[in-house]
Amino acid sequence: MPPFRPARALAVALLAVLLGALLPATAAQAANRTVQGGRLDWGIKSSFQSYVTGPIAQGSWNLTGGAATVGGSQFRFHSATGSYDPANGALSSGFSGGVRFTGHKKSDGSNELDLTISRPTVRIQGGSGTLYADMVSKDRGSGRVTSAAQVPLATLGLSGIDMRGGSTPVALNNVPATLTSQGAKSFAGYYTAGTPLDPVSLSVDTTAPAAKPAATKAPAKKPAGTAKPAETAGRFEDAAVDWGVRRTFREYVTGSIGQGKWTLAGGAQDGGALFRFPKGQGTYDAKKQTLSAAFAGSVRFTGAHELDLTLSRFAVGLKAGRGTLSADVRTGGDTREAVPLITFTAEDFVPKDGLAVLTEAPAKLTADGAKAFGSLYRAGTAMDPVSLAVAVDAKAKLPALPDLGSDPAPSAQPSDTPSPKSSADAAAAAASAASVADDGSPTALYLALGGVGVLAAAAALFLVRRNRSKPGTPA
Repeated sequence: MPPFRPARALAVALLAVLLGALLPATAAQAANRTVQGGRLDWGIKSSFQSYVTGPIAQGSWNLTGGAATVGGSQFRFHSATGSYDPANGALSSGFSGGVRFTGHKKSDGSNELDLTISRPTVRIQGGSGTLYADMVSKDRGSGRVTSAAQVPLATLGLSGIDMRGGSTPVALNNVPATLTSQGAKSFAGYYTAGTPLDPVSLSVDTTAPAAKPAATKAPAKKPAGTAKPAETAGRFEDAAVDWGVRRTFREYVTGSIGQGKWTLAGGAQDGGALFRFPKGQGTYDAKKQTLSAAFAGSVRFTGAHELDLTLSRFAVGLKAGRGTLSADVRTGGDTREAVPLITFTAEDFVPKDGLAVLTEAPAKLTADGAKAFGSLYRAGTAMDPVSLAVAVDAKAKLPALPDLGSDPAPSAQPSDTPSPKSSADAAAAAASAASVADDGSPTALYLALGGVGVLAAAAALFLVRRNRSKPGTPA
């Protein structure tokens, strides 16, 4: 008996030290985190895209709500919001944007095929996951239009993926998705339940719960008779115009033919599916709904086949419900100033709560705009929609750009992943589908302490076995 007691005491001491080190990290991880910013990339079903745009349906698809395209056939939904619990791996994250498919046009101008999928939401709990979405669809047979919010559209294959213990960003790559029975109904009967859909990838930023604010004194009451912001002719406080030029043009530039890129300068911002040109200055008359404003920023497209096009010094003019967006155009070493590129409709552009907003107004290319693009498009071609915001009150905030979150750290993924043969292989396979990255995060500390725990446990087990091997030691 006596030889066994020191080993047991040492093992107990080591375990106590280990638990004392692990508990603070575990407690830090246990608090729910807020999801703020990120993207979800999903092609829905690539064969359905081909069917819609092919010779049978002869249709098309259009993006709404700031959704973008990425890669060959994926749609990018943005501005993730929700929550994440690192203790049990529960994730609930909603995304903005949508895509509308139309096809099989009738003689009356309507479409037999009309399906809109928007606001996808991913919910993961207890090792299972579901993708929900708002659905508006027209039944194939009756033509009856149905609309439903947050339909459980697809189940997610999360086998081997452990969502626990992550920090930020939390990322899932190429997760298998399968159509549900409810999703099949909302899909207007084009597919049956159990049909494989395109895999889903997402990346979301998470933040720790904010500390409770310290008690502050109540703000002083404003004196009576405080003037309201002026909404008449004159200078405005701030303004921005959002325009993506044309989706297919961006895809041409960055694709296999153009082999190029775009570069923003002068304060212009990239919102994924659009560019924002900020710091508008000029005059605005709310009563007459007239605007004359110039904006900062530029975008330059460069690529193969001598592609070099720069658009800068954007300006917007509104009058009688009609808008024109102009810009300086530089191509081939020559610059043309104030070229009217597109026209759009701008009715009821009046301020509400100090902010006048125009959202995704359809736009058409002008004759001068067609020349600016080297006659790549004809006059009258539909271009990307225009969004415009003018603040007449200093307290009014312009609409936020789509928030794509931070880029997850790259992880090496083999082209052909073998089936796991050990616990280490299983962990590696799970890591290839679910990655969590955060330099200096509690996760890294937890993993490091886990290594110490393994060594401590091994040392204790070695001492116990050594003492048990001595003659007279009880089993």
